[in-house]
Amino acid sequence: MDFNAQEHATKIIDFIRDYYQKNNLGGVVLGISGGKDSGVVAGLFAKAIGPENVIGVTLPCHSKSQDATDAVLVAEKFGFKLINLDLTSVYDQFEEEAKKIDDFVVSEDSEINLKPRLRMSSVYYLAQMYTKKTGKVYLVAGTGNKCEIYVGYFTKGGDGVSDINVLGDLTVEEVIKVGEVIGVPEQVLYKAPSDGLSGKTDEDRLGFTYADVAKVINGEPVDENVKAVIERKHAANQHKFNIPIYKK
Repeated sequence: MDFNAQEHATKIIDFIRDYYQKNNLGGVVLGISGGKDSGVVAGLFAKAIGPENVIGVTLPCHSKSQDATDAVLVAEKFGFKLINLDLTSVYDQFEEEAKKIDDFVVSEDSEINLKPRLRMSSVYYLAQMYTKKTGKVYLVAGTGNKCEIYVGYFTKGGDGVSDINVLGDLTVEEVIKVGEVIGVPEQVLYKAPSDGLSGKTDEDRLGFTYADVAKVINGEPVDENVKAVIERKHAANQHKFNIPIYKK
């Protein structure tokens, strides 16, 4: 399937500008993880609404120092403000309080998912703060791509929450191509995708590659066993998209 990265980069920038103009919006806040998705999103917004209206946030929480270094590369490349809000002590305090519950048990998933939930609370806090400070409405930008969304590889109430998502219909390969066009630093763009939380790459945790997910999405040939695993993951995570509401 042909993908014209330059054309889509231009269309995404126009999409952002149009949405902001129609809704009288002013700026955007997003977490900068040091990975390609947040790097591409930050670059697109800087080009669409101006770097002076983009606030990038590093949100370390028992994180690798390299992630913060790579985040600085992105901010310097596109010229937006980068602030740091360290959540390590907040996370640790939460864990200590949770351990006081009588029937507390250690859950790796609870610990991993707490981090993106704290981070999302933080970027929304900052978006409202900058709205108050500037008198212009700041939104929170999401950074999830089509492959991640298809298999539900995001945290409900965490990185799955945003006000606007410009990568949601782009596969990982397409995100990289757009990043090449707009000039995301190579060190960031070609880094192995990782949640920065578990110490593993995304593909290690999932048990399949994003390239295979893209093939399933596009109806291209893929190993039947791999396809079955991907489709099971897709089906199992539908609860993240559809909140059941009782209707009287």
